[in-house]
Amino acid sequence: MSLMYKLIITFLVSMVPIVELRGGVPIATGMGLEWYIALPVAIIGNIIPAPFIIIFIKKIFSWMSGKKGFLARIVVKMEEKAYSKKDTIEKYGPWGLWLFVAIPLPGTGAWTGALIAAMMGISLKKAFPAIATGVVTAGIIMAFVSYGAAALLF
Repeated sequence: MSLMYKLIITFLVSMVPIVELRGGVPIATGMGLEWYIALPVAIIGNIIPAPFIIIFIKKIFSWMSGKKGFLARIVVKMEEKAYSKKDTIEKYGPWGLWLFVAIPLPGTGAWTGALIAAMMGISLKKAFPAIATGVVTAGIIMAFVSYGAAALLF
């Protein structure tokens, strides 16, 4: 596999909802990419969708809700998930959003963080720095898990 192919795969996997960089970094590891190459590519891939979600998701959900059936049910589930985290985000503000995105567990991450920010009416200007630093934090955690502390420190 060429280096470009490995970078593209890492980038694209990191953009996918739910998988995000929690999948991108381990895949990069498996393909033999060095951490200092894989981590920035995964972080950038994971961060790119966030501003678009914050700006456009309400319009997209409005359109989906009007379609009834399957699409409307997806909107209800996504909104319920976002609103279930509302108290934590309101209590801790940007730190809550950062923490939510930074913990690399299923159901957390940039996509859900951006969805929560949009549903709560948090502006892109306020939400994006918290989401971006959360992605960087999650990336560092995933690099430690995937590559091991020794590989990162020496």
